[in-house]
Amino acid sequence: MQPSPSNPVRGMVLMANCMLILPIMDAIAKYMANVEGMSPGQITFYRFFFQMVSVLPLLVLLYGPGALSARRPWINLLRGAIHGAASLMFFMAVKYMPLADVFAIYFVEPFILTALSAVFLKEKVGWRRWTAIAVGFGGAMIVIQPSYQIFGLTALLPVACAFLYALYMFLNRAIGEADSPMTMQTMAGIGGTVFMGLAMMVGSRVGDVDFVASLPASPLAWILLILLGTISGYIHLLVVRAFRLAPLSVLAPFQYFEIIAAVILGYVLFGEFPTLSKWLGILIIVGSGLFILWREQKRAADAIAIAPSS
Repeated sequence: MQPSPSNPVRGMVLMANCMLILPIMDAIAKYMANVEGMSPGQITFYRFFFQMVSVLPLLVLLYGPGALSARRPWINLLRGAIHGAASLMFFMAVKYMPLADVFAIYFVEPFILTALSAVFLKEKVGWRRWTAIAVGFGGAMIVIQPSYQIFGLTALLPVACAFLYALYMFLNRAIGEADSPMTMQTMAGIGGTVFMGLAMMVGSRVGDVDFVASLPASPLAWILLILLGTISGYIHLLVVRAFRLAPLSVLAPFQYFEIIAAVILGYVLFGEFPTLSKWLGILIIVGSGLFILWREQKRAADAIAIAPSS
């Protein structure tokens, strides 16, 4: 596969639009749970099933049937299972909590990823970044505290989701470019569908209300679930495309556009709006994340500056 030519401006525009569209998925999930009465487990199953169904025809059309032969199939399937578990946690959270709150808490993921890199990959993380991680978690606590008083342990679901998504990002790094993004996305859809099928069987057997099996009750529900899976499949493909057009350090700040879209959708569709204390927590989380990104850029620039010229 030929590497994509660098085009940072195009990558930034693409990333910004993707981040503004992605929260539509979570608004659909919240609507399906609270209005259509579908369990988060069932919604997550359909999300991955329709992701797989929507991406598979294009994959075969572009690359032929051989494209399904991933070089690292088991890691790709594991990616899908972990992504499925993370999505389940997120959809369970948005059923009970405001969209903006869930997104704000979820954005501790860069802090978790940095900490995991230091512990398991032995990457050097200085005191400034450790301080930013601590401050960022402090911001998350500001958002979590009132939510915890209202929703209990449910308020910690976005943290669990962030941890699982950090593991998912580790596996992305492990796979590298061994498989095409389309193959990876399709295999992830298969892994997520299988995982959620098993989770639904176990959850429904023990009688958990968040795993009640059901079919969509109306044509609108079918349309929304198909849209949910299609957005998931193709927007994530476009995100991969954006990262091939521009460096991670350039695109990473645009991830916080998701909070903007989540606040707008939460207010327009569900009448939710963050309180002043939650806005403070959101600003602390975003500021800490941007500081960690700036330190990463500075560290990379310093390494280039002191490297011996060839």
